[in-house]
Amino acid sequence: MAKSANPVARSVNAVDEWVNERAGVKDFYKKHLSEYWAPKNFNIWYFFGSLSMLVLVNQLLTGIFLTMHYKPDAELAFASVEYIMRDVEWGWLIRYMHSTGASLFFVVVYLHMFRALLYGSYKKPRELVWILGVAIFLVLMAISFMGYVLPWGQMSFWGAQVIISLFGAVPVIGPDLIEWIRGDFLVADATLTRFFALHVVALPMVLLLLVVLHLAALHEVGSNNPDGVDIKAKKDANGKPLDGVAFHPYYTIKDIFGAGVFLLIAAFIVFFWPEGGGYFLKPDNFVEADPLVTPEHIPPVWYFTAFYAILQAVPNKLAGVILMGGAVLILFLVPWLDRSPVRSIRYRGWPSKIALTLFVITFIRLSMLGVSADANIMEIRFWSILYFAFFLLMPVWTSLESTKPVPERVTT
Repeated sequence: MAKSANPVARSVNAVDEWVNERAGVKDFYKKHLSEYWAPKNFNIWYFFGSLSMLVLVNQLLTGIFLTMHYKPDAELAFASVEYIMRDVEWGWLIRYMHSTGASLFFVVVYLHMFRALLYGSYKKPRELVWILGVAIFLVLMAISFMGYVLPWGQMSFWGAQVIISLFGAVPVIGPDLIEWIRGDFLVADATLTRFFALHVVALPMVLLLLVVLHLAALHEVGSNNPDGVDIKAKKDANGKPLDGVAFHPYYTIKDIFGAGVFLLIAAFIVFFWPEGGGYFLKPDNFVEADPLVTPEHIPPVWYFTAFYAILQAVPNKLAGVILMGGAVLILFLVPWLDRSPVRSIRYRGWPSKIALTLFVITFIRLSMLGVSADANIMEIRFWSILYFAFFLLMPVWTSLESTKPVPERVTT
């Protein structure tokens, strides 16, 4: 038996070597898994990067199955979604996994971004990692908006009408730009078809490219940690960081545990609370789009409401659009606005801790106001000012605050 097994083993090894010489699979595995040294003091905040990847895979797979039955036609789109929900075997589950996944995607992405703010993961040498992350966030916003239009319910139709009309604020070319985006004089079949193409093909390709670049940039400079200490500064004789552990198997096992807990929560929502109390799926979106009947209130999905509130802060439409766009684009500047000599919040002074706490409260409150039909405009303006103050005043308090000494090695 041993003699007969040897030729098989030799053949497998030969194929393995042949593939490795041409694709560098073993080198890739070593560089990004078994010999990618990650700080040994990762905590719960470091789950959300891998969870983002998990939800991305869920969205891609469920999206593929949904496109097999969905009809990107203004006359058939709503009926095709109903067909998926009622007649396609397990179609309701796939649809709810996709719709819930969209909200969970933003939950984990927002927490992932908060962790970066908490531990200064955007500071040198990780500026490019942060920039690519914000670009991912922008593309994700575009994909989710276009996906929200596809069911062609009342909220889908009128949400598209409201958001596309914002481009009319652009001087000179505004009306032509609106018509170009719609593909028609009204939000109609052409709008739905092009949004479907962008949601299913074009933007996911851009998103996947940005995710690959984000990970490549991260693995080039190495992961940050709760202490903000560069683990590459202290190495043993073999070049291994003294405070580092191999990403595989240590953090792959840890991430699998985190994914298990996350999937339990996601499963509960999908099976028992898929509408999310009207925040994940709006009740009006279970009614077919009717251009002649305008809903009383047309709020965006919950993950856009903070920016929608900022849009409402000023009466001038163009100024509102500029503020709303600026609220997102200013994130790109964070690595240069932060002048603190330390990365982690653990070693920063009280101004940074108070500012970050106020920023979180501000974002949550703006999100609440953005979904409200009778929000007080003066309160919206107050929180909008606080939102921008966090970024615009960041160079001041980060330069003047007293910081604690950062240890040479990570703490556990």
